[in-house]
Amino acid sequence: MVLSDSLVVLVVSFLIGALGIHIGARVVTDTNDFRYAVGTALFGALVWAIVGYLLGGLPLLGPALVLLSYLWVIKRRYPGGWLTAAGIALAAWVASLAVLYVLATAGVTEFSAVGVPGT
Repeated sequence: MVLSDSLVVLVVSFLIGALGIHIGARVVTDTNDFRYAVGTALFGALVWAIVGYLLGGLPLLGPALVLLSYLWVIKRRYPGGWLTAAGIALAAWVASLAVLYVLATAGVTEFSAVGVPGT
């Protein structure tokens, strides 16, 4: 795969992650701003990567801190508290999985996305 193909896959998977956050935020908080979800996905992915690199290797505590850092990003960007952030993250994960399943079944992309952990 050439570099341009890799960049297209990265951008598409990032947009799927942003779409998942957008759907999650729409369902949980009734917020309807896709550009805001794109920013949240970008910031969330960066925080996830940095905290994962620094603390992710700690047994048990590391993965929990990485997840909490991702939830913190959502909590800071959307109205509500920790439960609202968890609801948005869960809805984003489910929405991303649904979109990825359809695209992977159609042979369009692989079953992964950037911006939503675990997809």
